[in-house]
Amino acid sequence: MPTADRSSSGRCSWAESSDAMRAYHDDEWGVPSHDDLHLFEMLILEGAQAGLSWSTILNKRDGYRHAFDGLDPVRVAQYDEAKVASLLVDPGIVRNRLKVRGAIKNAQAFLRAQSEFGKFADYVWSWVDEDPIVNRPTTLSELPAHTELSDRISKDLKRRGFTFVGTTIIYSFLQSVGVVDDHVVTCPRSGAARKR
Repeated sequence: MPTADRSSSGRCSWAESSDAMRAYHDDEWGVPSHDDLHLFEMLILEGAQAGLSWSTILNKRDGYRHAFDGLDPVRVAQYDEAKVASLLVDPGIVRNRLKVRGAIKNAQAFLRAQSEFGKFADYVWSWVDEDPIVNRPTTLSELPAHTELSDRISKDLKRRGFTFVGTTIIYSFLQSVGVVDDHVVTCPRSGAARKR
């Protein structure tokens, strides 16, 4: 999770390190998403981030989209050992065997959740009764690494067969898909989320 507070423009200052980070912050972070393909993408990217910086993952986002067939969970769920081997030599993604296999496992669990709930978005948003949590922190240092909500969702996802869904990863996921809006109060995006 980003930790700096704000820039001279009022924007959350973690977003000022590159054009990609600014675009992600301004157009995506904290915006409520009900698009299952986007939710799957963010679940995979947040899991890939474990131990790395978010800027590293953003720089590889197009690589993930290319290598993982547009991050289509139906296709990813069917990957075999030959596909795993090809992914592990692809410089466009994080070449970590556990994370690659985790993406496949998560695609399979994602499809099971879709089958149960109709949409994965319905599962995600049921945790907050469809109403985003808007925190309006004065500084990002006020934000926790995880919450009681992310603890519960993480536990439930693990029960459903997901991996790389620890509570800190899930809190970042909730921020990235707008279930939680953690923009600092001075940020022009604070509380201004648009529905995706």
